[in-house]
Amino acid sequence: MNVSFQFDKLSKKFPARKGALSLSKFEVSAVKTVSLKIKQGETFGLVGESGCGKSTLAKMLVGLMKPTSGKIEIDGEIFDKPEPKIFGKKIQYVFQDPISSLNPRKTIRQIMEAPLKNLHGMKRPDRDSRIKELFEAVNLRLDFLDRHPHEFSGGQAQRIGIARALAAEPKILVLDEPVSALDVSIQAQVLNLLEELKEKFGLTYFFISHDLSVVEAVSDRVAVMYFGSIVEVGTAEEIFSKPKHPYTKLLADSAPIIGKPLTLNENSGYELPDIMNPPKGCAFRDRCNFSKKLCSQKTPIFKKVKNGSAVSCHYPIN
Repeated sequence: MNVSFQFDKLSKKFPARKGALSLSKFEVSAVKTVSLKIKQGETFGLVGESGCGKSTLAKMLVGLMKPTSGKIEIDGEIFDKPEPKIFGKKIQYVFQDPISSLNPRKTIRQIMEAPLKNLHGMKRPDRDSRIKELFEAVNLRLDFLDRHPHEFSGGQAQRIGIARALAAEPKILVLDEPVSALDVSIQAQVLNLLEELKEKFGLTYFFISHDLSVVEAVSDRVAVMYFGSIVEVGTAEEIFSKPKHPYTKLLADSAPIIGKPLTLNENSGYELPDIMNPPKGCAFRDRCNFSKKLCSQKTPIFKKVKNGSAVSCHYPIN
């Protein structure tokens, strides 16, 4: 496997207290020792419920949040203490809310010029040429450059955000819910654009979303995250047609499809476990129809199953 990007035993803990007046301090785990390898040129999807740790993981991957433990490796180079200028040329972040991610006091030209100046030290003629190339690539008019972010629709703002990320000339884009804030009609346009840009610039995507239909449509492989841990990894086809983990099956069964009755198991519930008081054993056991005594006693290990998939479950679905 030609690995472009990987992270090993990446975790993030935050300090916490039992109550506002409590003096006892402890730590809660938002992300628990996550390890993944992403192939060069693929779109790797990450899916899970809101609050499972997806965005925390994404922010660690691009240097916006320091990991508690673990390492990030890009093209064989380990970034344990990433230098912003070097790291920024390797990997960039595309935010969920396109308008709020753009500085409202800056013009689009100033926003676009920042990475060209700070990361590449480009002079004005080179900057102008590069911005023109990027705006053509994302189908935006050059007269937009002298406007401010609030003057644009969500779809236009997201294309500006993508162009800004590409200005750093990265090899990897971390796309954190890049279309969830957009109208459905605009989502398809942005997804098609991302596919075109991937081919044009030779990019690798780490695509994060809670929307299974979007992840299934764009991803080569998919990881499923639950309560801070990866519980299943496989090809998009395997993950959604033959899920091995009960949580993956719950997600697939819960996705609304026209003409298909919505089916949930009786234990499914609506909430993740309490992060302040995490359960012993398997974190999904109280929502699982296949749970047995072992599930409450021992945390399942991540193991490979047939067809190249891997699952963290004592009793994977056959």
